[in-house]
Amino acid sequence: MKTIRYTACATAALGLLGEPAFAQQAPAPAPNAPAPNAPAPNAQALPTVVVSGSVAERRLDEAPYAASVIDADTLRGAGPMINLSEALNRVPGLTANNRQNYAQDLQLSSRGFGARAPFGVRGLRLYTDGIPATMPDGQGQVTHFDLASAARIEVLRGPFSALYGNSSGGVIALVSAPVRERFAELDLDAGRAGLRQARVTAGTPFGDGWEAQGGVSHLETDGLRPHSAARRTLANGRLAWTGTRDQVMLMVSDIDQRAQDPLGLTAAQFAADPDQTASQAEQFNTRKNASQTQLGARWRHRFDEAGALSESVLTAYGGRRSVTQWQSIAVGAQTPAGSGGGVVDFSRRYDGVDARLLWRLGPATLVTGLNVERQTDDRQGYENFVGTGASQQLGVTGALRRNEENEAVTREAYAQVELPLTTTLTASAGVRAGRVSLSASDRFLANGDDSGSLRYDYANPAVGLGWKLAPSLLLHAALGRGFESPTLNELAYRADGSGGFNAALRPQKSLQQEIGAKWRGGDVELDATAFHVATRDEIGVLSNSGGRSSFQNVGRTRRSGVELSGAWDLAPRWRAQMALGTLKARYRDGFLTCTGTPCPTANVPVAAGNRIAGTNGGSAYAELAWRPFEAARDGELALEWRGVKRTAVNDINGEAAAGYGLLNLRARHGWTFGATRAELTARIDNAADRRYVGSVIVNDGNGRFYEPAPGRSFWVGLSLRL
Repeated sequence: MKTIRYTACATAALGLLGEPAFAQQAPAPAPNAPAPNAPAPNAQALPTVVVSGSVAERRLDEAPYAASVIDADTLRGAGPMINLSEALNRVPGLTANNRQNYAQDLQLSSRGFGARAPFGVRGLRLYTDGIPATMPDGQGQVTHFDLASAARIEVLRGPFSALYGNSSGGVIALVSAPVRERFAELDLDAGRAGLRQARVTAGTPFGDGWEAQGGVSHLETDGLRPHSAARRTLANGRLAWTGTRDQVMLMVSDIDQRAQDPLGLTAAQFAADPDQTASQAEQFNTRKNASQTQLGARWRHRFDEAGALSESVLTAYGGRRSVTQWQSIAVGAQTPAGSGGGVVDFSRRYDGVDARLLWRLGPATLVTGLNVERQTDDRQGYENFVGTGASQQLGVTGALRRNEENEAVTREAYAQVELPLTTTLTASAGVRAGRVSLSASDRFLANGDDSGSLRYDYANPAVGLGWKLAPSLLLHAALGRGFESPTLNELAYRADGSGGFNAALRPQKSLQQEIGAKWRGGDVELDATAFHVATRDEIGVLSNSGGRSSFQNVGRTRRSGVELSGAWDLAPRWRAQMALGTLKARYRDGFLTCTGTPCPTANVPVAAGNRIAGTNGGSAYAELAWRPFEAARDGELALEWRGVKRTAVNDINGEAAAGYGLLNLRARHGWTFGATRAELTARIDNAADRRYVGSVIVNDGNGRFYEPAPGRSFWVGLSLRL
């Protein structure tokens, strides 16, 4: 008996800048609808559609570049849909580590880009429903991603990610599911470390082209270690109207998160007890409060088919984000005049507009556009103590030590064309050119004048070919140039400790090359890609002392590797999947850096050939799933295995987090009672109860590099949908 596979064909696909393109396609599933990958008899399989990296929607197996899609069914089975790391480890070439610390964002990197980030997401472009979650200076965060309402997550790796502009070593984009029926849903989750979450979602089509959806979730956890509790409330809403030639969508999101910070552990502390918390965490009551509200709107218009101009898309967004973080910086380290204190406090305003046109020029398809983004940070720094001697109190907001306004503005123009050269050969080419301006106006001069401004210009071209060698086989090759500017934080302080912007810091530039193949034959799917990336003026950490981090260019680096992913329907109800990625990320030039705190000047050599801090040699994922019922949504049992090679924690490669292999189990079962659908999902992660380092704090000046992952843990989720 032949197994017929189902893959959802989504209606909202991402374009060149991440804006959805609303082509007429088969309807996508609503959140927690029947599993889109369900193997059921006597039905027609629908192809997965992806548009990240292209000018228009196309089948994933015909996209001539390295891309992956995580669908809604996979997201639901991977965990409570709190963190992207639950499901993204299935993507080859991508590192997605959960820090087990809600005071810090996930550790995300693609082919080694973003690995150096001590907090937030660096080196990747992030989008949710076409709205950037990466700021103009290149820093991003994903805490507001509403995974429960996602139709899919698209991941783009390789040269064509450069067409997304500054800091685009890879692209991760969430696409929300459209509303096709009236529904209300309640989700309840419980797990290890006191995890509990409740989520309510509802949506309805109104008729005459209108639809709406809204949801709110609340999460609380006691945390894996002492002093790691957190709570988060997330709300999202979407209103859309579709007419004959127009579509308008309005989106709003709001998040409030309060989290304690258990800090990292030294190697000795981790070996003695991985469940402990650094003493400084409770001594200084380290914690972080963050909130964000964002509005977005998009208008798409289709033109008369007789003309060359096919459609226009206008996207606009704006938001506010505020963060206050109490750090564990020692009182003595804040004594020097140059210290910025031990409490970070900023309020950010950001907005952007993107306008694009789609042209049909004979057999060619062309996209042209303009993009403007801006962020303004009102940033303060305070001492994390008050008083002296016996009356001194730690972990509070004390005297002002920093007060400035930071601004980043990006202006860009872009174009991308796709042209069939023959019936089997297609060429793609694009360029994105822009300017990013970064500035600081210092209003607190007691610690020196840190005012300054810099401007960087860039042009990122990319070219590629796709050759349909056979109906089931696509060969592809691409070449592109990438650009990554320093962030406002990386420019804040000079390496010598004097005031002013770090004007000596240059942007890093890369040349990316990729070749690959995609095979679809019967019950087998296989994607294979080999890549090589040469970077000059790589940005690295110079020192991290007394609340002031400084950065430097460390010369040339090289990244190369192989990425494989595949799936095989072994039998009518059995399916196997795998993903494998190797990465060789090395410094080509030697340089000097700092270790320890304090470090007034760079004095420790880093040898050419050392592994780039924060990168590992590769990872693998394998899964075997059994669906015992005719409808896949009625039940599933699966065995997962994930392996990761050792990770360098600093540039001198003096220490490393050991590699590991994990065994996970998952089970799902669903019932239908009239108009109500119930589904129970359970997971046992790390079934062998192995203790390992789940993520690292790169180049930490105190040597607290290691963030422990949990031993054997469980999660159970109940979903009720009407």
